[in-house]
Amino acid sequence: MTKSTSKRTSGSVAMDDYLEQILHLIEEKGYARAVDISTNLGISQASVTNMLQKLDNEGLVKHEKYRGTVLTEDGLRIAGAIVERHETLTRFLRLFGLDEETIYRDVEGMEHHVSRPTLEVIRAVADSLESDTDFLAEVKRRILGEMAK
Repeated sequence: MTKSTSKRTSGSVAMDDYLEQILHLIEEKGYARAVDISTNLGISQASVTNMLQKLDNEGLVKHEKYRGTVLTEDGLRIAGAIVERHETLTRFLRLFGLDEETIYRDVEGMEHHVSRPTLEVIRAVADSLESDTDFLAEVKRRILGEMAK
């Protein structure tokens, strides 16, 4: 992994998922507890506690047993980048009328691996397609024609 790549995520898909979930919980409830992370990710509370300790050691969260978890500045930066990638990829795929389940599965697979330059290309294409609805309609017709073959 290159140095520039490691700066955009934690360097681990699992850690990225935890950071993203912690950010969502803090935004929703004002705090993130291991039990809530466990429930939302469908992972045992013991596994969550182990990962929170690892994230704490990496300097990405401050975790206090029985009190909760907060993101550090680095953790917040990484979590924000993960959420931004997720939202950009989702917005792009929705332009083509894919069903939400497919979009969710595909974005979950792509979001951890897409580079910043590729994400910028996807964002620019999405912006262009959103502003030129005639062109978007033509692209959709072409896609549907290819899928029908």
